[in-house]
Amino acid sequence: MTQEQQGNLKILIVEDDFMVRQILRDILEPYGVVDIAVNGEEAVQAFRVAWRQNHPYDLICMDIMMPVMDGNAALIKIREIELSLGIIGSEEVKVIMISALDDVKTVVKAYSKGGATSYIVKPIEKDRLIGEMRAIGLPV
Repeated sequence: MTQEQQGNLKILIVEDDFMVRQILRDILEPYGVVDIAVNGEEAVQAFRVAWRQNHPYDLICMDIMMPVMDGNAALIKIREIELSLGIIGSEEVKVIMISALDDVKTVVKAYSKGGATSYIVKPIEKDRLIGEMRAIGLPV
């Protein structure tokens, strides 16, 4: 039985803003183990390590605008890693992109270029985030 089936998700929060990280952690901790990355580069490293340890993430909540490597670039790298491991379609990690930007161009880029599972606009609202998690098939 996987962590997801047990209702104990493995979650990665990727966010450069301390307060937003805390809000996300407070919302998500009741649903499983939460790791934190502060930029896209750390997210890609955490994703690789999780797979090497045979404990991949069930969910990644990723900000788009971050220093070092933005969320869209990190998501593209994560999807490339999955492809190299033979992971496709419904087996891919669920990724909710989070951004202060609510323009069509940004949303389309997150979905079409990066392969995001879902997209939420800040400020983060608990009910909206949990609703998105349910909508993408996570046991919450």
